[in-house]
Amino acid sequence: MYKKEAFSPFMAVNPKSYFWGKTILELALQCDKIAEETGVTIYFTCPFTDIRMVKEATKIIQVTAQGMEALRPGRGIGHILPESLKEAGADAVFLNHAENPMTISELYRTMRRAKELDIFTIVCADSVAEAKAIAMLEPDIVLAEPTDLIGTGETADDSYIKDTVREIRAVDPDVGIMIASGITTAEDCYRVVALGADGTGSTSGVVKADNPAQRVREMCEAVKKAHQTKEQ
Repeated sequence: MYKKEAFSPFMAVNPKSYFWGKTILELALQCDKIAEETGVTIYFTCPFTDIRMVKEATKIIQVTAQGMEALRPGRGIGHILPESLKEAGADAVFLNHAENPMTISELYRTMRRAKELDIFTIVCADSVAEAKAIAMLEPDIVLAEPTDLIGTGETADDSYIKDTVREIRAVDPDVGIMIASGITTAEDCYRVVALGADGTGSTSGVVKADNPAQRVREMCEAVKKAHQTKEQ
């Protein structure tokens, strides 16, 4: 089970399908250096076919699969076998993202499979109510992000962040809380963590930056600063 004191602060770098191959490897190597120098845990997602390459080339980042299924070894052509992700080097997995939603039964079964294989679970939720429900399933991190803000550059307001943190903590005080959607700048990252989240994440803010690695560094430094401010 995730313990926020051990893994916080953290940042999810989620290039989705914008980057692959050599491009995603270059960013992963830079993120590995940033994670080591800042002390911020970076969950770095990459396409399934790039997981092994990225894992073998890095030491610090948490290589994260973009999804998974509850499939067990045997029949199931064309599906995503958890054991193959683990052997390829996946440390963690995103589940129930707005671009790849799951039913509750699918999500529960897949989370159980992830725990069997010691794969860290980052489970997405849209509303405060959904975040509370998902927290009851015992994920390692709840990623709360309003779906209609994804990719817009507009972040959730302060009340959403505070309410979400309070409600999730009431269900499980030890679960990690990530709040994202529209996170574009270092300032966005600082605000989210300062308001109570353990970490945040970004796609468009990174992939659309003139220098993606520099943007990741700025974001990680902001997350770390906000986390340190909360501890004082």
